[in-house]
Amino acid sequence: MSLCPLEFRYGSNDMRAIFSRENIIKKMVEVELRLYKALEECGIVPKGYYEAFSKCVGSITVRPGEVDKREEVLGHDVVALLSILTDYCGDASRFLHYGATSNDVIDTVWGLLIRDALGLIKKKLVSSIRLLMGLTREYRDLIMVGRTHGQHALPITLGFKLANYVYELTRSLERLVDVESRVVRGKMAGAVGTMAGWRGKGLCVESVVMRELNLRPHEITTQVVPRDGFAELVSVIAILASQIERFGVEVRELMRPEILELAEGVGGRVGSSTMPHKANPVECEKISGLTRVLRGLVVPAIEDIVLWHERDLSNSSAERLLIPHTFMLIDEILDTFNEVLSNLKVYPESMIKNLKLSKGAIMSESLMLKLTDKGLSRYEAHRVVRELVAKALRSGSELIDVVLNEPEVLKYLSVDEVREALDYSRYLGNYNELIERTLKYAEEVIKSVST
Repeated sequence: MSLCPLEFRYGSNDMRAIFSRENIIKKMVEVELRLYKALEECGIVPKGYYEAFSKCVGSITVRPGEVDKREEVLGHDVVALLSILTDYCGDASRFLHYGATSNDVIDTVWGLLIRDALGLIKKKLVSSIRLLMGLTREYRDLIMVGRTHGQHALPITLGFKLANYVYELTRSLERLVDVESRVVRGKMAGAVGTMAGWRGKGLCVESVVMRELNLRPHEITTQVVPRDGFAELVSVIAILASQIERFGVEVRELMRPEILELAEGVGGRVGSSTMPHKANPVECEKISGLTRVLRGLVVPAIEDIVLWHERDLSNSSAERLLIPHTFMLIDEILDTFNEVLSNLKVYPESMIKNLKLSKGAIMSESLMLKLTDKGLSRYEAHRVVRELVAKALRSGSELIDVVLNEPEVLKYLSVDEVREALDYSRYLGNYNELIERTLKYAEEVIKSVST
């Protein structure tokens, strides 16, 4: 019986496989095997034991059910696994787990799992950024309303709007790479981190294990690796999810029938069980819902930093939930986001219609600055334009018609200068250069991640 939607509804099979019980047990056995090799290579145990144990491990598969049944008796998951391996491998397991503590295995396995999971997430995020870059180029010059506080502000282009998301998500890609260097590490240091069980050969043991697993070791640990890395990881992923949600909210807002500038384009879905006409932004709403849950995981991740002395067990139960759930949630969020981007509907005619709703008032800053250039103080120009906008709104007139009938303005500006000041297409600033700068930045970061 499945209780959690992450088991059957959200997240990809690839991500699910990484955090499956089978894979976790497999990775734990692998770490134990690498430790056994290190013990022999460093001269701590007699020659031949590693080869015998390796041969035995290669011939068996430990099932989750076996571990669960043994844990019910022993009350410890790692000891349960060790006892099963001992049963299978007999004398070859004599030095199994020698000098190690459970979290040498557990924390090193977390490093391996997170490495694989981050690889999948980075790949999907790069796809998201590439899709956004393509849309940015396609709609570079499509003029639309720029909004602040939900109100018409100044004209922008859709390409400029999308380039801002390219920038934000590329920053998250950098964050993922950065946090990876701190959290994808291994730990092989014994009961309190001093490597005492290996009698002066601990650094050799650590070196061999990390070499075999292609991991860097933490510089120093207690019985566990510092949990600030996990807290940073979950926080960085929550930031990424929130950026994606910001885009989702944008689509949800602009998909309103009275706006209808952007919309989800995935067809064939039923919008309502009772209203046949409904087309709802369900994918973007799903992104919002899952992101709320993901952000909630940041708090336990941060609280797990505060462990007693050289460690306690309060972090363990929380991490079993929060690390796999963090990755499964962001996996689903990214897949949904990429589907939305791949099928995004754009309505240029609505953008033009909405741009004209203010009857030119959206160009008030341009007119104010033009009057300032011609001799009025900026404060006085602001007063004049504000009054003209108010007059146009009261009368329902186009701003240009009110302005061209205002002698105080015509003392400073010609008719052509007024028209130029109120032309949407001539007040887009350096949007094109800013887009190009952003696309170049994204390309450079993606290239650095790929190499």
